[in-house]
Amino acid sequence: MAGRRSFLTVLLLLAAFASAVAAPPDPREDEFAVARRRMVAEQIRARGVTDPAVLAAMEAVPRHLFIPESERREAYDDHPLPIGDGQTISQPYMVALMTSLLDLDGGKRVLEIGTGSGYHAAVLSRLAADVYTIEILSPLGKRAQGTLADLGYRNVHVRIGDGYKGWPNAAPFDAIIVTAAPPSIPDPLLAQLKTGGKMVIPVGHTFQDLLVLTKRADGGFDTAKKMPVLFVPMTGEAQKQKK
Repeated sequence: MAGRRSFLTVLLLLAAFASAVAAPPDPREDEFAVARRRMVAEQIRARGVTDPAVLAAMEAVPRHLFIPESERREAYDDHPLPIGDGQTISQPYMVALMTSLLDLDGGKRVLEIGTGSGYHAAVLSRLAADVYTIEILSPLGKRAQGTLADLGYRNVHVRIGDGYKGWPNAAPFDAIIVTAAPPSIPDPLLAQLKTGGKMVIPVGHTFQDLLVLTKRADGGFDTAKKMPVLFVPMTGEAQKQKK
């Protein structure tokens, strides 16, 4: 019996060795991990985003898997990248900054307007209980949904539709983040924000400001202007607004 167990042990070891030889690790994964750490240190922490949970999320999410393979060599560089359909994935610093401004604590429900590649939703998913994200462009939304599912982000819910209208059936939300710029803040989004909740949104036409709104108990909003930004315009219903 002892001899048989030894024989089986040898077979298992040989099988494990053969498996390791047949499927060597992709050396680029190590390179991407190093690039993520450098991105966090040099582009994000160095510019004042210091929330440990946000930094950990930015270091953990594989940004390169959310962009076209032709762009992956620049996945962790300090600039936006094209993702198709005339859209871009935001600069890593901007993703981290906007996320940090929401003050997430792991238990909140977040609405994201503008799914894009799904990358920002993946970052948010590590800091929130549930993320509801809306993409107006069907090809982008379906692609993001597939990427998020393949990578195991189970608490992200993707919907194809006009983000101007929000997601009434899932409201109210503890936080709302908008990744495309409307000319004015959409009223439906204001209505779907909980008391005490925060909205981070770029607002404007050619020149935009990144705003943080906090909903007061009386239904009003405290508004803070953070910085000038440049986002793609929000399409759909937002284009009809003249405010």
